[in-house]
Amino acid sequence: MPDRGGGPSGPRIRVGRPSRRVRTLLMTLGVLAVLGMAFTMFAGFWTDWLWYRSVNYSSVFTTTLWTKIGLFSVFGLLMALAVGFNIWLAHRLRPPLSAMSMEQQNLDRYRMGIAPYKKWLLFGITALVGLIAGASASGQWRTWLMWVNGVPFGEKDPQFKLDVAFYAFDLPWYRFLLGFGFAAAILSVIAAALTHYLYGGLRVTSPGARATAAATGHLSVLIGIFVALKAVAYWLDRYGLAVKSSDFRATDNWTGLRYVDANAYLPAKTILFCIAVICALLFFATIWRRTWQLPVIGFGLMVLSAILIGGLYPAIVQKFQVQPNEQAKEAPYVEKNLEATRKAYGIDGTKVTDYSGTGNTEDKTKLRDDVGSTASIRIMDPNIVSPTFQQLQQIRNYYAFPENLDVDRYAKDGKDQDTVIGLREINLAGIPKKNWINNHFRYTHGYGVVAAEGTSADAQGRPNFTESDLPSKGDLGTYEQRVYYGEKTNTYSIVGGPQKEIDYSDDNGEKTTSYKGDSGVSLSNPVNRAAYAVAFGEPQILYSGAIGDGSRVLYNRTPKERVEAVAPWLTIDGDAYPAVVDGRIQWIVDAYTTTNGYPYSSRTTLGDTTADSLTATNDNRAVVAQQNQVNYIRNSVKATVDAYTGKVKLFQWDTKDPVLKTWMKAFPNTVEPKSDISKSLMDHLRYPQDLFKVQRELLTRYHVKDATTFLSGSEVWQVPDDPTNRSGSAVPPYYLSMKMPDQKAQAFSLTTTFTPTGRDNLSAFMAVDADPGTGDYGKIRILKLPTNTTVNGPKQVQSQFNSQEDIAESIRLLRGGDSEVEYGNLLTVPLDGGLLYVEPVYVRGGGLKYPLLRKVLVTYGGQTAFENTLDEALNKVFGADGPATEPPDEGDTTTPPPSSDNPTVQQALEDAQKAFDAGQEALKKNDWEAYGKAQKDLEDALRRAEDAQAEASRTGGSGGGESKPSGSPSGSPSPKPSS
Repeated sequence: MPDRGGGPSGPRIRVGRPSRRVRTLLMTLGVLAVLGMAFTMFAGFWTDWLWYRSVNYSSVFTTTLWTKIGLFSVFGLLMALAVGFNIWLAHRLRPPLSAMSMEQQNLDRYRMGIAPYKKWLLFGITALVGLIAGASASGQWRTWLMWVNGVPFGEKDPQFKLDVAFYAFDLPWYRFLLGFGFAAAILSVIAAALTHYLYGGLRVTSPGARATAAATGHLSVLIGIFVALKAVAYWLDRYGLAVKSSDFRATDNWTGLRYVDANAYLPAKTILFCIAVICALLFFATIWRRTWQLPVIGFGLMVLSAILIGGLYPAIVQKFQVQPNEQAKEAPYVEKNLEATRKAYGIDGTKVTDYSGTGNTEDKTKLRDDVGSTASIRIMDPNIVSPTFQQLQQIRNYYAFPENLDVDRYAKDGKDQDTVIGLREINLAGIPKKNWINNHFRYTHGYGVVAAEGTSADAQGRPNFTESDLPSKGDLGTYEQRVYYGEKTNTYSIVGGPQKEIDYSDDNGEKTTSYKGDSGVSLSNPVNRAAYAVAFGEPQILYSGAIGDGSRVLYNRTPKERVEAVAPWLTIDGDAYPAVVDGRIQWIVDAYTTTNGYPYSSRTTLGDTTADSLTATNDNRAVVAQQNQVNYIRNSVKATVDAYTGKVKLFQWDTKDPVLKTWMKAFPNTVEPKSDISKSLMDHLRYPQDLFKVQRELLTRYHVKDATTFLSGSEVWQVPDDPTNRSGSAVPPYYLSMKMPDQKAQAFSLTTTFTPTGRDNLSAFMAVDADPGTGDYGKIRILKLPTNTTVNGPKQVQSQFNSQEDIAESIRLLRGGDSEVEYGNLLTVPLDGGLLYVEPVYVRGGGLKYPLLRKVLVTYGGQTAFENTLDEALNKVFGADGPATEPPDEGDTTTPPPSSDNPTVQQALEDAQKAFDAGQEALKKNDWEAYGKAQKDLEDALRRAEDAQAEASRTGGSGGGESKPSGSPSGSPSPKPSS
């Protein structure tokens, strides 16, 4: 050691080699660290393999894995060879030693320093670039599989007359190869240039020639390869114009050639291709000429041509030819875009019909009768009543319902009925005592379906349950009620072993069970236990006594993530929904095939077009997109996930979709034929919401079929914001059984409205037949309102509701105390040329923390009603009773009260007054249960009074004549009860 200041006689500190024990310890720790890292990597791979094998989709795992490995190996090796070969060649072509300049003397130190490590340095550099290139290439496994398995579309683009498959499957792969070639050429040029400089082949400050002949030839060839690749790029760019996006006429992501593309860019790309080929040949010729003069001139001309021909010339054409007469010049290309976009999104069959927006029939009684046959109006909003389901049907705190329930159809008395449905899923937040055993072994599953009629509520505003209680019972019959897989089941459970699970609780206490399904992965193998202990970061899995023979671990338990995992090439709809099918609860998941390469079809961003007021508050409703920007989409697959076994089935739905056929070739035997869909499952399939939202967004512009109207922009619509909340997001589409004007009977439909851009009045109403059981499934109908008259849109209707004095006062009373008013879905129904709007109104009040239906808003033809029931509101709007009028409500001021001359009548009126007073007192206290009881007593008293009055009239007693309604039992203002 050097002297530290102690002088010659100072102490010296000697540092020797570590002792053998320390070296052994360090080596052991190093080996253990490497083994730990290796086992961690193995655990991830092994658990993935076990999971795919457990769901019988191991072929997806192996196909994906081997494709990634193949691409990684091939392209990693090619990149390593390209860079390594050029480094070796540059070293081989180094000049002999000569008189050293100052520059070379400085470099000589570096040459001498790396001389002993040249081979290792070469290996390290090539390995690094190979690993990076291989990792990048492995991410292109979808592109490779689509290219190698591509199926023709049977459609040709209008410009180059090539099959659409070339743009969807071939062009992306060619672009990847081109990009890889550019990367290899650039890295090779850089590596060769540095090597030549290091060994004297290139000189910067030394006198004499700047480059040796060998270095000149070597680098010229590499640059020539780069320029040749640029020529290929120019050629592919010609075809790329058919799928190029641009902003045009305020249309984002317009795709396809325009006039300037076809008449300026296309010939420019062809000319630049020829120039690039000549320039590349000049670089290659340097091998013999040994001079840079001609290649440099050629390269300069190519760059200048790219600026003038590829940039300036198209700008001149756009400025002086297109802009003065844009409509005539662009019309043929707009027509191609219109046709391609409508076809790519499946909206080419959309039927647009003019609709007056005002009623045609003066017979109000007939109109009132027609409401029932036109639509089964749903007053139970699945996005509002989940807390009501939770409060009334949760039963135990460790159960919960999804934030948004679903709408389905179930037969009752031989007729399909719109039904609001949800599953009672496991809720770990409600477990009485949280610990590892309870969280993962005892509380493992939910229990039962809860369903309610969508078109009615009981006297207290609660849902009319058709399936309820625990265990669930009702109209759905017998089925397996345990829910091990669901939307809220987002953690792993270990089942089937020595530890019993909580099944459900009743008056006799807790019932236990043990999972009997074959789902999940067995943990009987110690290797599996160790792998999952590492993968889940939970060491107790390795040694817990709660795991034994028969133990299985269940994970990846939400329906969407299971479908996404077994079919990573599909885009998953944001709303999975449950259905009872053949004695089992099945989650139904809609899935899409997409591409970004359909020529002339304008692109859309799935994340934006599928967003609405529901996704703004619930991330679980968001679409799971494999690629966010697409210009072709098909609902090609219907998937099911068994809520008990987790079994995933994929069914081919669109039998003509070439993208699905391509993936079915890549992953054979993973998608079952459409014919395998059972009749009972078919009854619950429906048109998917996210596809509908994409289509409605496109139809705001592409409902027109002629270029002139499209270019004028006079017919551009927008999806209105949801008027029932303050999210500022688009109104969601609504499922509703209804009849469009050209239909003979109601059909389960998905509906929405449009307004003009920047305005709130109604432009159009759109509906798609959502029931696969009908021949018109998927048929889109649009009712287009006249532009010369104003028909109120959803926001205006909502404002009208809120601005009417009597309605506003009633809303204010409902909000009294700590009550909250919640507006349900604002439904729109075409009726006899006009539009019927219906909106349920819910109240959370007093000690009740869940919404109850209190009022229904209805408007038609300028008439508005705000009543206790839908029938009452419809009767008031049309001034006529419906075909099946319910007994008069206690708050209905249209019912004449009986005379008070008769003693029996008098007693009934006194009872009614007492009930009325009790109801008012309960209303002040926000005691809704007491209020509901008082309203029932009031109804009974009024009915007794009416019966007594009728009896008196029949027997000739007093009070037989009609009297003027007083509005309440004692002549006080009529109450507006909430039940």
